[in-house]
Amino acid sequence: MFTGIIETTGVVKSLEFENGNLYVKIQSSLSNELKIDQSVAHNGICLTVIQVEKDIHTVCAVIETITKTNIGLWAIGDEVNIERCTQLNGRMDGHIVQGHIDTKASCINRKNLGGNWNFTFSINDEYSHLIVEKGSIAVNGVSLTCFNISNTSFEVAIIPYTFEHTNFKNIVDYSLVNIEFDIIGKYVARMVFNGSEGD
Repeated sequence: MFTGIIETTGVVKSLEFENGNLYVKIQSSLSNELKIDQSVAHNGICLTVIQVEKDIHTVCAVIETITKTNIGLWAIGDEVNIERCTQLNGRMDGHIVQGHIDTKASCINRKNLGGNWNFTFSINDEYSHLIVEKGSIAVNGVSLTCFNISNTSFEVAIIPYTFEHTNFKNIVDYSLVNIEFDIIGKYVARMVFNGSEGD
């Protein structure tokens, strides 16, 4: 489990496909602290560390992950948001994030408001019931509050610290980002759907 509070960013050093899997080497300030078999969120994707070499660690993504997330679009030199799993002996600053990406969204507007930035993302309307005004959402693994929602879009506000310390600074029009909707909202939506089926 994660909280959506990004610890650092890493840089993609290599990408290699083998037997349908994608192996990614990432260099970061946390890499030398990671351990093999540890779960780490990369742009919000929960991936298992399979190798650690000094300041570079390797993760592996299967076809399901490649299809549902933006990992298949990563290129050497790309910046990736990194968060280790949460420790239950401290405060939880974000919201409950599983690292299980629901879908991808496209940035359709990036607005510099002087002291902060507003980003608008487009989503498929089949997911509209999973977002609510002022509700929680994870974008590339960053815990955020969504607003100005519609059936096909939502906005988030980014403060300067988050802009500089995550890869939000690299998101421009048409960038594809990973989206994880609030797990509590997903359970509620499921219960409502099952209840309506019984009517």
